[in-house]
Parts: sequence; C-alpha cells; structure tokens
Amino acid sequence: MKQTVVNLFTGFLGVGKTTALRYLIAHQPPDEKWAIIVNEFGEVGIDGAVLSDGEVPVAEIAGGCLCCVAGPQMTATVATLLRRAKPDRLLIEASGLAHAAGVIDELRQPPLSEALTVGAVLTLVDPRQFVDGQYQRQPMYRDQITLADVLVANKVDLADVPTLEAFRHQTAALFPPKALVAEVRDGAVDPAWLKLDNTARTQLYRPRLTREMPSDWQSRGWTLAPELAFDGERLVAFFDSLPRRVPGLQRAKGVFRVLDDWVWLNWTDGQWGATQVAWRRDNRFELIAPQIDEAEVEAALRACLC
Repeated sequence: MKQTVVNLFTGFLGVGKTTALRYLIAHQPPDEKWAIIVNEFGEVGIDGAVLSDGEVPVAEIAGGCLCCVAGPQMTATVATLLRRAKPDRLLIEASGLAHAAGVIDELRQPPLSEALTVGAVLTLVDPRQFVDGQYQRQPMYRDQITLADVLVANKVDLADVPTLEAFRHQTAALFPPKALVAEVRDGAVDPAWLKLDNTARTQLYRPRLTREMPSDWQSRGWTLAPELAFDGERLVAFFDSLPRRVPGLQRAKGVFRVLDDWVWLNWTDGQWGATQVAWRRDNRFELIAPQIDEAEVEAALRACLC
C-alpha cells in the first residue's frame, strides 16, 4: 500500500508557521495532492479557519499539544483524513508549544506508521529570537531546532545585519547539521524543501573540519537508520574506549537512539557527557583526529547495537 509522506511544521509562537503554510498551498505542485492538520494549544482553533478557504482539505486538533492531550485524537484525525482525502502528502502544523519529538515518535508507531512515512521536518525561527540566549535556554525551543531537517529563518527583513551574521555563525555549528538552513520573509517556503529529509541509511560521511583544526587531521562520520537502537551500557563503554582506539582524538560526538530515548554524547578534552535530545532523523556519530581506523571504529560502534 502506498504510504503518505507526512511533513511536520514546528516553530515557536508567532514565528509565521500559518503564513508559511498559506504560501506553500499557493505554490503546491500540480502533481501532488495535499492535506493539512492544524494543531493549536487553545480550545478554539483559528489557524484552521485561515487555511481552509481553499481546495486543500484541512482538519483541526485544538485544545492541547499533539503528543500529549490530543495524542489519541491525532490518530483518529489522521485516519479519517487519509481515508477521505487520500493525499500524497500530509502537512501537520504543530502548536508553538508542542513537544515536537513526541509527535515524530507517535507518527512512527503503529497504526500511523503503517500509513505514513515521515518526511522532512521544517522548523521556522525568528533569527532575532534564535540568537537570544533566553530563547536558547528553553528546552522546547532547543528541541524544535534540534529536530529540524530544514531550518527556516523567517522575518529576516526585520533583523539587522549583526543578528543575521550571528544566526549564520550559530547555525553553521549545529550538530547534527541541517539538510538546509534558509532565510526568507513573509513565510516564502519553497515546496521543494519538503523533500529534503536528510534521510540516512548506514553510510560513512566526511564532516567539514572547523577552521581551527589542522589541515592534516581527519574527520569521519557514520549515520545509521533511526530504527536501530543502541545499548546504553555498551555505548558508554565505547566512548570510554575512544582515546585508546583513536590516538590523538580531539573530538567525538553523536546522537543515538537508546531504547526509546535519544541522547547526545559529546567527548572533548578527555571528558564526555550525555544529554537527552529531540533529534529523530538518524543515529549519527562523528570523530576528529590525526588518524582514524574506520573499520575498527565502525565495528566497535556496531557492537553497541541492541
């Protein structure tokens, strides 16, 4: 059975998600049939009314975040919309207060996973908020950024040059890197970005070295499918063994699915720490060192899988 591609739109309150969806609808590819689900935290939905004045079917889930209060309602709403509209692509506008990682987890679980395949997650941000430390300290805001495949800075016409320069500098350092970081005004999101899902199968890639790294150093990275889960104890032992496995190790970092949670591990200056994160696209590991035995590292990494 053909699966419908689902794209999640997330972003903080007032960043312009509905405006971006209206722009997308106006530029919808003629060969694709779309449907939209709008989630609003308030009990009275407004965005759905704004979007439902065209030919694209729109359903609303109001009164709570998709991943908690309205979770069961989302399953029923999606099922009904798929049955009636039979879309090629489903766009979900999550509330600005939504725990976006929980939404992705729900979409990947039966029965929704039997009818849907998760495509690119687009997160809209206001660059003025993005460079403000008060926003970055909010876990929900960080999660929305971390989860994104495509990070879109909206309202760039309202930001000054130093703010945009700071935004570009900070986004260049994001890990995992985004499939695309874009700057727009008036919600002008390109429909082609819906297909930039940064999808990873098991593969080796070469991350870009930072400017301060010597030119003769190597950087290597591995991505594994998100369905693969790691054993936490083995992963800890693996990170403890890295200085021995990789002489001259300067940096090691990764995001891993550990059972049903996702964690970010970071090794630097002889120490490493772990933090729970919202990333859901793939398992990803990266090393920087003078010399790296790719086969040995990959074998040790795979030995940590459940």
